[in-house]
Amino acid sequence: MNLCLLCEKPDPTGSYLCVVCTQATEVRVQSLPALYRGLAPFLRPAGGVGQGRSGKGGPAPLPVNEDILDLRGPGGIVGAAERWLADVRRDRGHTVATTSGGIEGRLQAAVTGLLANMSWIAVSWPNAGYFAKDIRDLVDSLRTMIAPTPAVSRGQRLGHCPATDPSGVLCGSVLHLKPGEKAVRCEWCGTAYPPYVWAQLKTWIDEDARAGNAA
Repeated sequence: MNLCLLCEKPDPTGSYLCVVCTQATEVRVQSLPALYRGLAPFLRPAGGVGQGRSGKGGPAPLPVNEDILDLRGPGGIVGAAERWLADVRRDRGHTVATTSGGIEGRLQAAVTGLLANMSWIAVSWPNAGYFAKDIRDLVDSLRTMIAPTPAVSRGQRLGHCPATDPSGVLCGSVLHLKPGEKAVRCEWCGTAYPPYVWAQLKTWIDEDARAGNAA
């Protein structure tokens, strides 16, 4: 029994990619044209402004996000898809087609070619794992650029932790009340402040703040 080269789980069929990973890879390959188009709005950096004036006296053009430009260029998304398709065709003994036309058309052609060979890739190609991992990493990276994962909120800032250690040293770490939490907990010393002590907690925080200012 082989292990799937992507998820590394036993595969009773003896294929290089299990059924689940084959289907997931197909979906990722299919998504490449849409992700390519989805990058277009990000060619201009957020908040970009023209730099001075152009040689003709008008405003200089807005800067271009070079990372996005590279991904949408010949060596980016389309380059990756075409290289994998060329490897598949070469290993199958097929003629490697010469690329031509616009980037978006070439990408769609490469995607169509890869999907047409997915059954062979999953069952018969020793490089299936490298291919599936590369496509997964590429798609994950593109999705992150288009729809970044929102930062986790640290919650409401309350002030500095008033807890002291046995020697009397003040903790002083910043306290936050995180969304959904029912108690304030210091991330540094671990002291917890349940709701029934919050009024007193505020008094302690204010007293420490005044003492610090006086010092």
